[in-house]
Order: sequence, then structure tokens, then C-alpha cells
Amino acid sequence: MPYFDAASAAPLHPVARQALLASLDEGWADPARLYREGRRARLLLDAAREAAAEAVGCRADELVFTPSGTRAVHAGVSGALAGRRRAGNRLVVSAVEHSSVLHAAEVHAAAGGTVTEVPVDRSGAVDAGAFAAALGEGTALACLQSANHEVGTEQPVAEVAEACRGVGVPLLVDAAQSLGWGPVEGGWSLLAASAHKWGGPAGVGLLAVRKGVRFAPQGPSDERESGRAPGFENLPAIVAAAASLRAVRAEAAAEGARLRGLVDRIRARVPELVPDVEVVGDPVRRLPHLVTFSCLYVDGETLLHELDREGFSVSSGSSCTSSTLTPSHVLRAMGVLSEGNVRVSLPAGTAAEDVDRFLDVLPGVVAGVRGRLGVPAGSAAPAPAPADAPGSLVVDALGRRCPIPVIELAKVIGDVPVGGTVTVLADDEAARLDIPAWCAMRGQEYVGEEDAPEGGRAYVVRRTS
Repeated sequence: MPYFDAASAAPLHPVARQALLASLDEGWADPARLYREGRRARLLLDAAREAAAEAVGCRADELVFTPSGTRAVHAGVSGALAGRRRAGNRLVVSAVEHSSVLHAAEVHAAAGGTVTEVPVDRSGAVDAGAFAAALGEGTALACLQSANHEVGTEQPVAEVAEACRGVGVPLLVDAAQSLGWGPVEGGWSLLAASAHKWGGPAGVGLLAVRKGVRFAPQGPSDERESGRAPGFENLPAIVAAAASLRAVRAEAAAEGARLRGLVDRIRARVPELVPDVEVVGDPVRRLPHLVTFSCLYVDGETLLHELDREGFSVSSGSSCTSSTLTPSHVLRAMGVLSEGNVRVSLPAGTAAEDVDRFLDVLPGVVAGVRGRLGVPAGSAAPAPAPADAPGSLVVDALGRRCPIPVIELAKVIGDVPVGGTVTVLADDEAARLDIPAWCAMRGQEYVGEEDAPEGGRAYVVRRTS
């Protein structure tokens, strides 16, 4: 069964498995002890730290291991904010950061701090100039991911880091998605990552804090990991994480080029094979293994189940939000279509034949889902309305989930004359993204939205063709 969800968790790398098994025998003792078994464990821990630091591009004494990538982010954000309390209480983040960053920002705001979100364009990228402009007086910390976890878009980290350095603000980079493909360029101050994203075992994160960055670890601490990650180290997992990071880096150039070719095929072929599809994310500045697209008139959850029945494991938007009833915050910030969203992230070793079979299966799966939902056939412009057609219609889709509001809009747009309007009443949050996206894809005018008397929102669309 082809597994196409490496952005959530990559399969365990063979080197990680070997290192894990070997270190279970050699690295079980306390590395803080001075007897023989402890010294042997300490040697393994030091070697793992050296290897990880080399891959990150920092000094070994700047890097600590944490119980997860999320813990690394939380420790990095809270420690940096506390260390720079005298500088101010403003935290600047991009609107598409991983939920671990946004959750840390929520805690900061609840404690009286200020959070500024920098918007992104439709490709999911921040503008470096806009980010620099947000670094106002009292900014204690800035956070910017190296590459987006949902759409793969790479961020201008080097440019933002230069801007941060110019005003004396440390930059924390969440490099979870990109670290396996190469080091993060630029003068960042803090960096967090997670081993299970590059084929290491789950339960290992890393946090690098450059020398000179004011940092005050929060919460109870002990003598381990420089006081920044208390508790007994999971040494076998740490050794396996470092070994696999070194291994995937050695393979990254060749495998990245191969997977980029497969992703390019998906990006090109999906819109040709499936009507009414939007491929999202930057087509050039992106991770080599990840592509995301959205299908009009399709329930994403049903689509994922049908693809699973065909033997393909894919994700819908972010794994952190796909089980909720609200659109992904990343897609919302980008202003792109959210319904029928599919994220394909290929693990190392993916066969071209599996990608070809995915492309063979996808059109029939999408057509089947649309057929069960009663989607209007064809994607051509609607026929001219009758001479006595009303100038406006109201569609009541209150209480109905995505993609029904857009389907009902598509059914009736041809019933009003050119220049007439259709008002869709909906209380599904996805409608705020999907109705404007439908207008852009079908050449109609999105007029705007307002409160609906019956509750929810009224979305107004004007027929232009």
C-alpha cells in the first residue's frame, strides 16, 4: 500500500532501525554517571549531539535533545521570550506557522503578551519586507518556519534573519519539514526540528540556541540537556535520530531530485485529469517531495477514505486540523480553495509506478464522490438564463457542510441573468474560502459577505458570464 504522508511521519529509516537496536544494548545506562556503563552511554550521547549539530550547522554545545519537536518549539519560544523580557513582549509569527508555534503564541497572548501575525500570499510565502516591517518596538522574538508543512512552500528565512539581526531580534526557525533535505541558510538564532519527519524514531526533537541569544528556560529543570529539556534522555532514540539524519542528508541531493520529478508530474497531471482542481503552494520554491491540491465539489474526508480504499495513504491539509470541522489555518491564510484538499508527501524510495497508479485512480475517485453529491455535470459556463429569470436568488445552505454550499451555488448560477446575483446563506466556515475560490475558478464575481438575518453569513456572487 503506497504511503504518501511523509510530511506527517516518515517511515523509519533502515539506519535508524539499526542504530536503535544497537544502542538498546549499549546505551541503557545513565550518561550522567561516571562508571563504565555511564561513560559508554555518555560517549553515545556526545556522538549523537555532534552528528546532529553538524547537520543543523551549529556547535554541539548549542544543541539539546527534547522529547518531541513540539516540545522543542514550546521550550524555544518560552525561553527566548523570557530571556528577552526587558526588550519587550511582542512575538511576531507568520500566519502559516505550525500549530505548535501558534499554540505557544496563544499562551503568550493569554499571559498579557502581544502577538503579530504576518500574512502570506496565495502561494503561502511571507514577504520578507512585510515581515521586517512587523518587527516594531518591543519585539522580543520572531518565528518563521523554513518550509510549510501543508503546501511545501519555502520561506525567505535568510532575508528575514538578516532583517531580524538588523534590529536585534532573535529568529526561531521551525525546520521540522526541511531539515532532512539540508541545513537552514541564514543567520537564525534558534532552530527546532523533529526526528520522525526525516525517518528517525518518534519522540525525539532537537532545539538549537545560538551562543549570545538571551534564553531563560521556563518550568522545572534539572542538570540534563543544559537545563532546557529535563528528564532522563531516551538515548537509543536519540542515537537513532542522529544516525538517520546523517543518512538522509547523504541521500538528499539525489533522492530530492528524483522525488521532485515525481511531484512535478503530479502537479502537471492532476489538473489535466480532474476538472475544477486548484494546485496550491509555490511551484518553484518548495520542498521536493510535497504537493497539495484541492478539488471543487468534494468532501475532503470522503475523498481520503476513498483513496484509502484504493490503497493510498494521503492527508488532507494539515494532520493537526484534518479531523476538525474548520478549514486549515494555512489554506485560510492563503485564501485558496479548501474543499477536497489532498496533501501528497512522498517518502524516500517512492516508486514511479505508485505515482502513476495514483494518477490513474484519482479521476475516478473524485468523479465518484462528486456523483454521489449531485454535482452539476461539466465545467463550462452556464447557459443563458430565460428572459423572465429573476435578477437575484437566495440559496439557503445553513446547517449544511462543505462542499454543499458551493454545489448549490453551482446549480443555480445559470438561473439568473448576466449581472444578476446569487446569495448563499451558510454557517460553514469553509464557505468563506470556497465561495470566493469558486468564483475565481469559474469566472464569476465575488461581491462580498455580510451577516445573514437567519444566522451565519450571506455570500453574494454576481454572474458575469
